[in-house]
Amino acid sequence: MVFDEAWLNKKISEDQNFKTAFIHRSFLNETTEKIESNERLEFLGDSVLSLIISTFIFAKRKEDDEGSLTNLRSYIVKTPSLAKASQKLKIGQFLRLSKGEEISGGRENIQLLANTYEALLGAIFLSFGLEETTKFVEETLIPIFEEEIEKGPPKDAKSLLQEYTQFQTKQSPKYKILETKGPDHAKMFVVGVFLQGKQIGQGQGSSKQEAEEEAASKALGVLSKQG
Repeated sequence: MVFDEAWLNKKISEDQNFKTAFIHRSFLNETTEKIESNERLEFLGDSVLSLIISTFIFAKRKEDDEGSLTNLRSYIVKTPSLAKASQKLKIGQFLRLSKGEEISGGRENIQLLANTYEALLGAIFLSFGLEETTKFVEETLIPIFEEEIEKGPPKDAKSLLQEYTQFQTKQSPKYKILETKGPDHAKMFVVGVFLQGKQIGQGQGSSKQEAEEEAASKALGVLSKQG
């Protein structure tokens, strides 16, 4: 089975699970159709994805302990990664969105694309089973991380910042949510990172973890210029 744009288009036209996978909940407010959003499929797909990735890296990384495997799985199964896989499949064009969501760039929204990838996994699992779902993940997501799966993930910005500040000042950075904005289904967090009471970086993301990671990355850039 070739998982590509043409395959998706065909399945959406003939399989209700696939049709549902691309219905954003905003669309429900603008239709009289008796349909549901893709959120339940997203829930299912999230669990299936975790199982597939866990099984894959468990087999590939035989020397890793639980903590290392958990870190690698988190590195792979994150919003930007799933969105990147969605973009390659051109998933955005298949979404059914409200006019407002359309105007605001919903088809390119990173969080929305990541959620839809998980919903699509849920649809594939229900229609074809775990074996075909695993093949889909191995073809569309795993190739993005061949180097990381081979060598292990690079240290994240938060870990690097922690090491740097401990070495330089013997203190740890502190993270604080400065602002939350956007609707519940597309909430954005703005986080500041502070050292000795002074803000040294700021970031935003669709989760607190993503915002903290960006803030840490910005802080590392500032600190490196200061020497």
